[in-house]
Amino acid sequence: MIDQTTFVTYVAIVLGFVFIPGPATLLTVARATTSGTRVGIATGAGITAGDIVHTFLAVVGISAIIATSAFLFSVIKYLGAAYLVYLGIKAIIERAPTSLGGKGQMPITAPQAFRQAILAEILNPKTALFFLAFLPQFVKPENGSVVVQLTIFGMLFAFIGLFSTIVFAVGAGGLGSFLRRNPTVLKWQGKIVGSIYCALGLRLALEER
Repeated sequence: MIDQTTFVTYVAIVLGFVFIPGPATLLTVARATTSGTRVGIATGAGITAGDIVHTFLAVVGISAIIATSAFLFSVIKYLGAAYLVYLGIKAIIERAPTSLGGKGQMPITAPQAFRQAILAEILNPKTALFFLAFLPQFVKPENGSVVVQLTIFGMLFAFIGLFSTIVFAVGAGGLGSFLRRNPTVLKWQGKIVGSIYCALGLRLALEER
C-alpha cells in the first residue's frame, strides 16, 4: 500500500507538471479553440489513452528497451514527428468553412481528434522515457508490489493530466465559440492549428535523447 506522504507528494508534483503549458496542453487548446470544447476534451482523452499505453510499456519494461536503443528511439521519434507534420499540412491545405451554420462544417470531429491524439502521444518517445525515469522515483519496495505501484502512479498521472486538459479545453472552447463567429478567424483557423502541429512535429524531430 502506497504511504500517504508519498501519495500526496506525487500528486502535488504531477499537478505542477500538467498545469504548466506543454505540447499536450497546446494541442488541446488548439483543437478546442477551432473545433469546440467537445473536440478539445476528445483530444485530451486521446492523450490520456496514450499515457495509459506508456504506463503499460513502463511496467513491462519496453520503455527500457527504447531508452537503451538509439535506433529504436530514433525510429519512434521520427514516426511521431512525421505524423504531427502530416496532420499540420493537412489542416493547412484543407478548405476552411465560411460559417458554422451548416452540417459537417467543424474542422474535425471528436472521434477523429481522439484517434489523432492517442497516436501522436504513443509515438512520442520522450513520453516513454519520462514515464520510465519519473515513476520509479516514487516506488518503495516496502509499500508492496513494484508493478502495482508503477501502475497506480502511471494511471494517476494520466487521469490528473486528463483533468487539466478538460479545464483548458473548456476555457479554450468558450473562447473559440466567440472567435469562430468571425469569418476571418474561420479562414485562418486551420492554418493556425496546422502550423502548431508542424512546429510540434519539428520540435520532436530535433529533440535529443
